[in-house]
Amino acid sequence: MIRRRITTAIAVAGVSALALVGCSSGDGGGGEGGGGGDGGSVEGAPAWCGPEEAVVGLLDGFGGNSWRLVTTAAGQDEVEKCPSVVEYLYADGQGDTQKAISDIQGMVASGADAIVVFPDAGEAMLPALRSAYEAGVVTVPYRVDPGGEAGVDYDVWVGADFVADGVAWGEWIQENFPDGAKILFLSGPAGNSQGLDEREGFESVLTDPKYEFIGEQPYEVTNWDPALTQQVLTAAIAKYDQIDVIVSDFGPSLVGALPEFEKSGRSIPALATSDGNVLACFWQEKSPDNPDFKLTTVATGNDNVRLAVQHAVARATGGEIPEDTLFEAPQFEDSVDGDPSEVQCRDDLPGDIYLSAEMDADEQAALLE
Repeated sequence: MIRRRITTAIAVAGVSALALVGCSSGDGGGGEGGGGGDGGSVEGAPAWCGPEEAVVGLLDGFGGNSWRLVTTAAGQDEVEKCPSVVEYLYADGQGDTQKAISDIQGMVASGADAIVVFPDAGEAMLPALRSAYEAGVVTVPYRVDPGGEAGVDYDVWVGADFVADGVAWGEWIQENFPDGAKILFLSGPAGNSQGLDEREGFESVLTDPKYEFIGEQPYEVTNWDPALTQQVLTAAIAKYDQIDVIVSDFGPSLVGALPEFEKSGRSIPALATSDGNVLACFWQEKSPDNPDFKLTTVATGNDNVRLAVQHAVARATGGEIPEDTLFEAPQFEDSVDGDPSEVQCRDDLPGDIYLSAEMDADEQAALLE
C-alpha cells in the first residue's frame, strides 16, 4: 500500500499542512447508491471509494479563517476513508482571484486526477474550472455556484441549500419581530451565490414593508474575513441608530465587533446566523446584560466538503457516485425556544470550533493547536 501524504501545493497563509498517514476506513455520509461510476469497491471502504489509485486536491479561494481550517480537515478526514487516494494536495487562494485561478492551473499541471474547489469568486473561476475539466481532471466545485453547466464546464457542482437557510432565518425573524424590524445582512465576497440564495430565502418570507433591509444591497461584503467583518459592522453601528436584526452567514466573525453596541449604550441586537463556539460562548456571557440579544443558528456547513470529496473520489477511482448533490445544513440553535437546541458553548475548548460539524469538538481543538 502506498503511504498517502498531504502536500501544500501552493504556499498557504494561515492554514497548517496536515499529515495524512496510513489508511483508514469508514462509512462516509451519502456514500451509498448512485450511478455513473464503474461501481468498483474496496473492502472496508465506503461505496464511493473505487479501486483505481488517484491524486486528489482541495483548493480554497480563501483559507484564512477557522471555518476553512476545520473544513479542510473534514475534507482530509473524508479522503482518508479511501485507500485508493495516494496523494492529497491543498492550495489556498488567499482571497486573490488570480491566485486561486493559478492554483487550479498549477494543481492540474502537478498531475492531480481530481480537484475539489471552493470557488469563492463565483463565475470568475469558471474558465479555470472548465480548463481543468477539459484537461481530463475530475472537477468538482462546491458550496459557491460558479455558474456554467455540469458535464460541460465541470463534472458536478455540490451545492448547499442556502435558500432554505434564508427561509429559516426569515421565519424566525417574522416570529420574533411581528411588528417589523430593520435588518442588516452580511455575507462573503461580492456576487457570491451563497449570499444571494440566502437573501432570496429570507426575502421570500419577509415580504411586508415593515421589514426594512438596511446597509449595502443585497448584502454588506465581508469576504468572510473576520477583520473585514469587524470593519463593516463597526461602520454600520456608527451609521444606523436602529439595527434590530443582523443576518450573517458566518456568525463567529461578528464577535469582535458586537461589543461596539454596548460601548454606544445600545443592546446587542438579535442575530440570525451560522453556529460557532466563540459565538455561542459570547452569547452566554453577554445575553444577561443585553435584553435584545436573541440568537438562532443553522449548522455552519463544514461537512459540505465531505459530499464534494465523495463525488470527486468516486469519479477518479471508479467508485459509486453518490446520488445527492445538495448538502442540507440543519437548524442548530435557538435561544428563544430551544428548538432544536439551546445555545451550546464549550468554554473549555477554543472558540474556533463548530459544534454542528461531524468532526468531534475535541478533535477540532487538537487540530487548532
